[in-house]
Formats: sequence, C-alpha cells, structure tokens
Amino acid sequence: MINTIVEISEITYETVPVTAELVDSIRTRGIAIPVRVNRTDEGYCCVDGRRRLSAAAILAAEDKRFARIPVVLMNDYSKAGSAYWGRTRNRH
Repeated sequence: MINTIVEISEITYETVPVTAELVDSIRTRGIAIPVRVNRTDEGYCCVDGRRRLSAAAILAAEDKRFARIPVVLMNDYSKAGSAYWGRTRNRH
C-alpha cells in the first residue's frame, strides 16, 4: 500500500448523497482518513470512501485546494516491503 495525493477527476467512483456535517468537517479539517483506491489503466477506482470523495467534489467546486485528496493505493506493491510478503504464509 502506498499513500499519495491524486486529483479527484482521476478517480472513478459512484457519487453518493452526503451530509452537510461531512462537508463542513472536510472543509474544516480536510480528509482525515485517505480514500482507498486501486490503480487502473484509466487512473484510479474507488474501493472505499465514496462519501468522502463526493463531499470533496462538492468542495472542489468552491475551492480548488479540495480537488486533490489523499489516497491509499491498495493494489500497488512496487515499493513493497515486509508487508507485501505478509500476504502469503512465511514458511521458514
């Protein structure tokens, strides 16, 4: 897993209704928990965090600083350390 920042426009996700409280929270504190995405040939696909993405998209229409959000790449093992090998059983 790799943490990075990406443009919302690069993420494929289903827009869902969000509460005013969530929008206000993200406006005040930003996205505290990164959205989980998988890297695809076209960009990224949301695995977890559609509400946060939907709220950030609303805010991005008001302020460009919300157009880039923190994400965790769930299927990128290019910089894999010992956590990568934990996916299989260690037999030695």
